[in-house]
Amino acid sequence: MQIFLAEFMGTAMLLLLGAGVCMNVSFNKSKGKDGGWLLINFGWGLAVFSGVLVAFHSGGHLNPAVTVGIAIANAGTAAALSAMDIVIYIAAQMLGAFVGAALAWLAYKKQFDIEQPEGAKLGVFSTGPASRSYGWNLVTEIIATFVLVFVVLISGYQGNSGDLGWLNALGVAFLVVAIGASLGGPTGYAINPARDLGPRLWHAVMPTKNKGSSDWGYAWVPVVGPILGGIIAAVAYLGVAAVY
Repeated sequence: MQIFLAEFMGTAMLLLLGAGVCMNVSFNKSKGKDGGWLLINFGWGLAVFSGVLVAFHSGGHLNPAVTVGIAIANAGTAAALSAMDIVIYIAAQMLGAFVGAALAWLAYKKQFDIEQPEGAKLGVFSTGPASRSYGWNLVTEIIATFVLVFVVLISGYQGNSGDLGWLNALGVAFLVVAIGASLGGPTGYAINPARDLGPRLWHAVMPTKNKGSSDWGYAWVPVVGPILGGIIAAVAYLGVAAVY
C-alpha cells in the first residue's frame, strides 16, 4: 500500500506540473504563452524533481520504463522486484498520471473553454511527433528512454544508495531537461508510458467541447518505445556491471 500511494502521489504531481507547463506555454489567455521549448524542458524536469520527492517511499520510479529497467537490473538480488511489485508500481503510475492530468485541467479550466490552437488540447497532455513516421518515432523514443534508464541504473551502481543512486531527485530533473533539449524535438519525448497514456485517457473522457481527437493511432509509440528503451538500458547496464 505504501508503494502504491507513493507512486500514485508522485506521478500525479509529475503530471500536474508537467501538463501545467505545457498549458502555460501553449494556451491563449495564459501568462506564459509562447514561453518556448526550453521552458517546457525545465518545467518537466522540475515536475520530475517534485514527483520524485513526493514518492521517496517507493524509490520515485514514476515511470513504467524505469520500473521495468530496475526490475531486470535487480533480478536475482536482494533488491529484486516481484511480479506483483511491478504491477503495483505501474498501476499506481497510470492512475496518478490520469489524476494529475485532471488536476491540471481544473487549474486551466477557463483556458480550455476558449478557442485554442489546433491540437493544443491534446498536445498539453500527450506527445505527438513533429513528423509522423511510426518506425522512426519509435526509434527516437527508444533512444531517449535508454538514456534516462541507463543513466539512472549506472548512477545507482556507482552510488550504491538506492534506486536513483547519486543522482537523487535533482540529478534526475537535470537529466530529463538534457534529454528534452537534445532528443525531444522529433516526438516531444514521452520517455514514460504512464506520462503519455494516463493523460491521453483523461483527454478522451474530459468534459470539454471541441477538444479534438485523442490520436489513438499514435498512442502505442510512447508506450512501446519507452518500455523497449528501458529493457535495452537494463541489458546494457548488466553488461557494463559485469565488466566493472
